[in-house]
Amino acid sequence: MLSKTSAKALKTCMPKRGVSLLMNQQFLTDDQKMIQEMAYNFADSKFKPFASEWDEKKHFPLDVYKEAAELGFAGIYCSEEYGGCGLSRLEASLIFEALSTGCIGSSAYISIHNMCAWMIDTYGTKTLKEKYLSRMTQFDISSSYCLTEPNSGSDAIAMKTSAKKQGDYFILNGSKQFISGAGKTDVYLIMCKTGEKEVSCFAVEKGMEGVSFGKNESKMGWNVQPTATVILEDVKVPAENMIGSQGEGFKIAMSGLDGGRLNIASCSLGGAAFAFDTAKDYLKERK
Repeated sequence: MLSKTSAKALKTCMPKRGVSLLMNQQFLTDDQKMIQEMAYNFADSKFKPFASEWDEKKHFPLDVYKEAAELGFAGIYCSEEYGGCGLSRLEASLIFEALSTGCIGSSAYISIHNMCAWMIDTYGTKTLKEKYLSRMTQFDISSSYCLTEPNSGSDAIAMKTSAKKQGDYFILNGSKQFISGAGKTDVYLIMCKTGEKEVSCFAVEKGMEGVSFGKNESKMGWNVQPTATVILEDVKVPAENMIGSQGEGFKIAMSGLDGGRLNIASCSLGGAAFAFDTAKDYLKERK
């Protein structure tokens, strides 16, 4: 698994790549160059040969994501105590840009999983970290981020999903829409109202009674990750599954997106650069 200290041991001969595919390497350390090349190699061997078939068959390749976790790609900027790599957002950007040259949809999903893992690592209790995080950084369990609703995006006031305290549990009701991985992933980080103007965040498991899913949305591409509605009907969630303090949910959701947007931008940049290089090579060969 990658770490700042162990990456040097993984150094290999780096093949040349199109200029548009590489961040200006004069500003990168040797370790960062090595991390970047590992991600490119993984994309070339594990994503690129299968990406079209995965999209056509709407296949969610968790077995391959588990292989990515062996390189540290499931907990890039999580603490090493729970199996993460403890790397920076720059290393994460290098990784997601590289992975997206093989399969943008897969790279984007792995970025979402990393965002969820970071939210638990940053705001979760020791109990929650022991319960979920070590398995998340190995991709033994997968995760989804749940903020958007049918009638609201990031508007906390318009949010309808609620959580009512009942003893040592909260009872969740509502729905979340356009959720990446919904129906296939194991843990859902749900933002819901615990008061009129109060949002809290909960880790909800797929197998909890009352959790169900809508149909997989029809999309133009990105079919490698399902997109569906998460439906919550009187779901009994242990109070210990609250991430952060009651009322902190919106802050937690937004701080997750601060990094998540960097990740998605990196995925978009890598995909665009790959398309540019492919078109450039084609122009040299076409008759």
